[in-house]
Amino acid sequence: MSEHVALVTGGASGIGRAIVERFRHDGHKVALIDRPGSQGEALAAELGALFVGADLAQRSDCRAAVETVRSRIGPIDILINNAGFQHIDAIEEFPEDTWDTMIAVMLTAPFLLTRYVWPDMKARTWGRIVNIGSIHSLRASPFKSAYISAKHGVLGLTRTAAVEGGQYGITVNLIAPAYVRTPLVENQITDQARTRGIPPEDVVEKVMLEPAAIKRLIEPAEVADLTAYLCSDAAGSMSGSVFEMALGWTAR
Repeated sequence: MSEHVALVTGGASGIGRAIVERFRHDGHKVALIDRPGSQGEALAAELGALFVGADLAQRSDCRAAVETVRSRIGPIDILINNAGFQHIDAIEEFPEDTWDTMIAVMLTAPFLLTRYVWPDMKARTWGRIVNIGSIHSLRASPFKSAYISAKHGVLGLTRTAAVEGGQYGITVNLIAPAYVRTPLVENQITDQARTRGIPPEDVVEKVMLEPAAIKRLIEPAEVADLTAYLCSDAAGSMSGSVFEMALGWTAR
């Protein structure tokens, strides 16, 4: 695989960390974007990656992050939009400011970052954009209105960008995993237990894995492996597609 410059958001932990580790293993130059003060700086130093601290809810930080990566390690060939978080609450109780922040981080930021890296990819007639969506890009669950709205929106962005980017050698795809073993999911267990009024030990079995045929959580490295393939030359014919890692959830 040729060396490329890759920008990975939310790269300090979970799926993002696994992708950063995989890309460095594959020989890419990697910029790890995460919140200032996160463990991303130490991880980047350990892996030989570039850490860029940014609040992706701020448009100015999105632009500054791309400009920093471009000036430090070169034009961007690969963009992984992975950053996100969840808030579990009923619609009538959902905080309005939390909604605004979630949409900014998980929908507006992917659009802005795509827009800012587009000239690099277009000029080189090669680019790979992978949006880390969710099975909730395709299905709804209660108490996740902002999260699911953002993930549905990213699917629309993926398809539109794929149509526009094809003539320039830019592919854009979305990975839609079910529950992945990450700190985000671990935090959800407590939140789901509170919202649904059930013991935490019942959340994984009776909520997260109830609709799945394969009764286990997905490992972050599995998502990283698929991401790496979609960013390779071998996946050059794949664009505008949703790659489900659904544990059989959508087979029914």
